[in-house]
Amino acid sequence: MCDKEGISRTHAWVLMPDHLHWLFELREGSLSRCLCRFKSRSARGVNQLLNTHGPVWQPGFYDHRVRVEEDLRRQARYFIANPIRACLVTDLHEYPHWGCRWIARDDDSDAS
Repeated sequence: MCDKEGISRTHAWVLMPDHLHWLFELREGSLSRCLCRFKSRSARGVNQLLNTHGPVWQPGFYDHRVRVEEDLRRQARYFIANPIRACLVTDLHEYPHWGCRWIARDDDSDAS
C-alpha cells in the first residue's frame, strides 16, 4: 500500500506470528507517518478479514538504518530466513508470508 502511493519501495519483508520485518526505502515523508499509515490500513484489513475490531499492532516500532547496498541484501536474507530459524518451517517454500526483490520465490538457496 505504501509502495503504491510512492511513500516507500519495499526490498524484503517477512510476516512472523508476532512481528513483521520490513526492509524498505523511504521515498516520501517521515518514517513515523509511513508506519502509521501502514499499521492503520493493514489493521483495518485484518479486522475486516477476521470480522474483529481493535488494535492489531503494538504502538511504536523499532527501526535500523541500513546504509550500504550489500548490507541491504544481507539483511533481506536474514529476514526471510526467520521462519526457518524460528522452527516454523524447515524449507522457505513452506512459508507463504515473505517477499524479496533479490530472491525468487522458487529459489531459497540464498535464504539460509
